[in-house]
Amino acid sequence: MSFSELGLDAALMRAIEREGYTTPTPIQAKAIPEVLAGRDVLAAAQTGTGKTAAFTLPLLQHLLTNPREGGKAPRILVLVPTRELAAQVGESVVAYGRDVTVKHAVIFGGVGINPQIDRVRRGLDIIIATPGRLLDLTGQGVLDLSKIEILVLDEADRMLDMGFMPDIKRVLKQLPAKRQNLMFSATFSPDIRGLAEGLLTNPVSIDIAPRNTATQLVDQRAIFAEKADKAGLLGFMVSRGNWKQVLVFTRTKHGANRLCERLEKDGLTAAALHGNKSQGARTKALAGFKDGSVRVLVATDIAARGIDIENLPHVINYELPNVPEDYVHRIGRTGRAGAVGEAISLVAHDERGYLKQIERLIRQTIPVFVIEGYTLNAKPGTPGEADDRPARPPQRQGQRRPNPPGAGPRPQGRGGRGGPVKPQKSAEHLKGMSRKVH
Repeated sequence: MSFSELGLDAALMRAIEREGYTTPTPIQAKAIPEVLAGRDVLAAAQTGTGKTAAFTLPLLQHLLTNPREGGKAPRILVLVPTRELAAQVGESVVAYGRDVTVKHAVIFGGVGINPQIDRVRRGLDIIIATPGRLLDLTGQGVLDLSKIEILVLDEADRMLDMGFMPDIKRVLKQLPAKRQNLMFSATFSPDIRGLAEGLLTNPVSIDIAPRNTATQLVDQRAIFAEKADKAGLLGFMVSRGNWKQVLVFTRTKHGANRLCERLEKDGLTAAALHGNKSQGARTKALAGFKDGSVRVLVATDIAARGIDIENLPHVINYELPNVPEDYVHRIGRTGRAGAVGEAISLVAHDERGYLKQIERLIRQTIPVFVIEGYTLNAKPGTPGEADDRPARPPQRQGQRRPNPPGAGPRPQGRGGRGGPVKPQKSAEHLKGMSRKVH
């Protein structure tokens, strides 16, 4: 199938061609016709597969084929969990709506509200918003949601994780009963499916990939390293590999700040992205990362959804998330739009349980490697400074199970009696740096 078969307006087709696309992704090919037909849609697909365009394009088409008959109230509402994701959706509207007369606004907290009020009062077709700031505007009486024709919940599972359900319910009460509803996400938990049952009417269910699976375009690796080793090891990999663009995830805001300071001392340009940063600082950090002036972007999970960087080569889990689903979203920042990416997790002893939970969730074993030229087991209190002991992989008890008849070699345990881990293939960016665990 090509985009020309979807029945999109010529102005949208020109925009698609400018963006360099000719063939829709599976989620776009299945979702766009259903949205254009006016159906409610419940869609799940792996992150990085084009979900944003899957609803942005038909939204713009809806406005083109159903021109406004009067008034300034917005006709389409897109609810998102984070500022970064709101900005990403706004960029998609700009890119595909370049030749279309459509007024939109991106609304979120952390910035002054008065410019947003002025923008709303001038009239809108599409409003893209986080729930909190949206309710601020409706509470002040400057935003009317009674004319909404289409509601989109983007990454609704993340909104539940972040505690937005009460706000979402308050927003829903302000919307007209008759409207089209779309839910797009990388994953759908039982809670989200319950929300969908109460929100969607006879929805079309589109499930492009099994729930909580990682895209095959991401080459996943794990490296066992204790906390005192991680900062030095990360800096070594970035410098030795001459990596130019690395997205690193930490669990906490303070941890992100501390790691940035350490990387800067090691001569690497770094910036932090988390909820305590002002919107101006967050925008500057992300812009610097995109244009190459910032080599390492250290983020908390607030950035796991909403960062869309073309051909991002490296994602590093400096600390594993304690919610396994967040791992899928983190590594989904690479391997997007058909590009191959690499995701490396630095796993301390007390994170082994998190690793097992992640492997159960994604139904695959993450191969374990060590980095040549960097000795682990640093002495306590001397982060990144190696002692004279050789790195020893952890031992695992238990015996091997025989392979099924005709099966190929089984990836073995992490250095236990089963033998060394057998990697699927050598990671392009780790060549010359890594070796399998013995």
